[in-house]
Amino acid sequence: MITESRKWSGTTIRNIVGVLFLVLQLFMIVRARFVPERYFCWAPHDSQNEYKIDVMVDGQLLAPAAVEARYRLARQGVDPRAIAHVFDVIRHREREAEERAIVEVRYRTNGRPEAIWIWQEQ
Repeated sequence: MITESRKWSGTTIRNIVGVLFLVLQLFMIVRARFVPERYFCWAPHDSQNEYKIDVMVDGQLLAPAAVEARYRLARQGVDPRAIAHVFDVIRHREREAEERAIVEVRYRTNGRPEAIWIWQEQ
């Protein structure tokens, strides 16, 4: 009896890896349509977000330079990424901060009406 052993050729493995990569990309593109974060999709810079950050610590409004130093972001500017990127930077910094801050971000995405996002951890 002759038994035929099936081995994976280099071409077959490359084809499988290529198809898996394309399926993963397709999944990430579809997912990006339903979540605010778009870090891993093909077009993460698909919006223009004008924003302004105001921060109050211990009842005192921080100066623009202090806000920029705190978040390593311009206090006021335009970000081509999803506005969730700005929110994520603020959340990350505030979770590590010793003093509690109230943060208000006024933003406008693609010319839409202004919206306000507020961070105030209890």
